[in-house]
Amino acid sequence: MFRFFRLSYLAFVLCLFAASGCSSVGKQLLGDPENPYPLKSPPQIGQIVHLPTGTLVSPAQMQAMAGDVRIVYVGETHDNPASHRLELQVLQALAERHPGSQALGMEIFKRSQQPALDRWSAGKLDEKAFLKESRWFENWNMDFAYYRDLLNFARERHIPVIALDAEKDLVKAVRSKAPDQLTPPEQAQLPELDLADPYHRGLVTATFGDHSHGGLQLDGFVRAQVMRDETMAESAVRYLTSPAGQDKHLLVVAGGDHVENGFGIPRRVFRRFPASYTIIGGKEINIPPDKRDRFMNVTIPDFPMVPYDFLVYQAYEDLPETGVRLGVMVEVAPAGRGLVLKNMLHGSNAERAGLQKGDLLLSFDGEALTENLDLTYAVQRKRQGDHAVMQVERQGKPVKVEVLFLTVQKDRPHDKQSPSSPIAK
Repeated sequence: MFRFFRLSYLAFVLCLFAASGCSSVGKQLLGDPENPYPLKSPPQIGQIVHLPTGTLVSPAQMQAMAGDVRIVYVGETHDNPASHRLELQVLQALAERHPGSQALGMEIFKRSQQPALDRWSAGKLDEKAFLKESRWFENWNMDFAYYRDLLNFARERHIPVIALDAEKDLVKAVRSKAPDQLTPPEQAQLPELDLADPYHRGLVTATFGDHSHGGLQLDGFVRAQVMRDETMAESAVRYLTSPAGQDKHLLVVAGGDHVENGFGIPRRVFRRFPASYTIIGGKEINIPPDKRDRFMNVTIPDFPMVPYDFLVYQAYEDLPETGVRLGVMVEVAPAGRGLVLKNMLHGSNAERAGLQKGDLLLSFDGEALTENLDLTYAVQRKRQGDHAVMQVERQGKPVKVEVLFLTVQKDRPHDKQSPSSPIAK
């Protein structure tokens, strides 16, 4: 998601004086439309404020009010575990309120991933199979751990998970070409586009200034952002008006910029499907120094509406670190049988176990290794002090290698790392 520093100000309209000497007073803007009832004391982590009234509420009160509407939007910071914990808490509360009638819509999934999501919600895929079938790392290059608890809860309760976003190829095409220049197949995928929203354009124009866009034009950037929001709105409405979704309540989780102020996904959903909704968002107020550069250096316009109905104050957290890795760089073997060890980190667990450059890695704890994800996924599940047994082929001969996973603070590659050779962590 995009995160910004805002400059708030109190705007006044000038008084107009008639030539006759009579005066009429113009409208005066009182307070800040985005925060009309500011808190009387600095916010604390965990506090929740109902922005339209400035009232502090409990999680249970917020969840109860959210349960009264058809659609709940939660704006997330993609790399903050606190955001995903909030989403899980809201989903749990809504599932209790609407048992058997709750659905979850997610920005992180493209429409083509829907079959994998359906199999996941039905309990037909385990985690590793889901990562492969959904092409997780191709479509959303973030650690699955951010979303694991949310998606596991959906699977346990058989809550439908709805893929909302447009395909990457279509986003790229819309960014570089006007709609009338798209191919017929591309045009067929386009949702109805409203490019005239001044608030959305103001937001996108501001964020455009902090992007490395290599010659990309502003209009193309605006089109792509609008198209994504329109696609996500269309996906949500298609589901809610389908036989499977007509009696469902929907929780939509997306980056804060897609739901904040309401003119992203929420307004575009309402245009198609007028239904009650509420918007929940988070604000990081405890930001470690190493995360401050993640905020965009732009000034966002002030908007004439509250950003969220409920604002939750959060810390900017990190995922828990396992502290272990194997320390190898591998490539899929040309014949598709195993992974070739191309390089190895000095002092790594792999080196201490006796693995050698050129080894063909065939299995890890009895599980065949056929692609990078097989090894990466297996290593990510190890903790300090765990063991693993690897079957290796070295110069045509079978070798069994036992690995003890210890935390490695400092290591370096034997040779210069190839950018195309991923390190298994």
